[in-house]
Amino acid sequence: MAVNNFDLANLALQSILPNNEMLFDDKGMPSVMVKIPKMTYAQLGLGDSTDIHPAFIVNGVTKDAIWISKYQNIVQGGRAYSLPGRDPKASINFDSARAACTAKGAGWHLMTRAEWAMIALWCLKNGFQPKGNNSYGKDSSESIYRAIPTYYDSGKVARVATGTGPVTWSHDGTPAGIWDLNGNVSEWVGGIRLVKGELQIIANNDAAMVNADQSATSSAWKAIDATTGALITPDGSGTTSNSIKLDYVSSHWQWDTTISSSSDSSRNCSFESVTCSANIAAAAQLVLQALGLFKYDNTSGAYSGDYMYANNGAAERSFYCGGYWNSSGNAGVFYLGGNGVRSNTYAPIGFRSAFYEA
Repeated sequence: MAVNNFDLANLALQSILPNNEMLFDDKGMPSVMVKIPKMTYAQLGLGDSTDIHPAFIVNGVTKDAIWISKYQNIVQGGRAYSLPGRDPKASINFDSARAACTAKGAGWHLMTRAEWAMIALWCLKNGFQPKGNNSYGKDSSESIYRAIPTYYDSGKVARVATGTGPVTWSHDGTPAGIWDLNGNVSEWVGGIRLVKGELQIIANNDAAMVNADQSATSSAWKAIDATTGALITPDGSGTTSNSIKLDYVSSHWQWDTTISSSSDSSRNCSFESVTCSANIAAAAQLVLQALGLFKYDNTSGAYSGDYMYANNGAAERSFYCGGYWNSSGNAGVFYLGGNGVRSNTYAPIGFRSAFYEA
């Protein structure tokens, strides 16, 4: 198909869904993307601050918008694409997922935790938690709706074709939204990790830069000061003084400055039951909340039963989000897995690319 035909298809797409757009990589190949204009903390339900959410700050520059893949991505020719009606790429490790995104050219990147959190916070603020394929081809709360199967697990429907579920599987409940953020395959996200339970991030949305170093030994990784919320240089052992760390207390995760219960295994609790100790000051709590790592809304049931999994004993653990086809009611936009080895190639893990104008 010639590029001008792609342009006509893009015009048709935008005439129906104005915030959707076909964006082209440096080889002229399209992906269907959803444009998200910049938003403040207040617009995302995080108090009254007019500061711009970090998802829109890349290398010190505030971006007017970012584009998120409408669909979980496939891989063709070593590049990531957002297209409807496809079996999403799975069994891919963190670094390969990143490489498939950055191969597309300037501005393209693996969706970051800052971007994912921004979408999740928007959903919470607007009172809509998207459903999805979290129970073998359907949502655990829906008995009728189905999507087109693309992969089976022990004879049961596992993955489904991108965007083929009902409109309740869109992040805003409309055809214009981002599909499958709840279930189908969990999605790797960049710019965040745990090191022996210490939370480390890459500043703002700098993980979106094509040359961002997210290797295990990168100096871009920073710990977070539990008093001020400022980024600090980690000591390399997960024991940085006064940094935010993840402890496991009374069967739930708790953000603290020390770890009383460390384990090189996966443990979990509901996102709603995650707490902060008195050592985590308000400024640091806001950093966690902006990254979707700690609740802001204390209304019971606000987070739809989503779960948080983590490993606070390993040398490094990467993050994935959303849940997969067998996560049941634990899946959703606040579902978080901080227990992934970056080399994992499990069938339930895929990814999604994003874009900003460089």
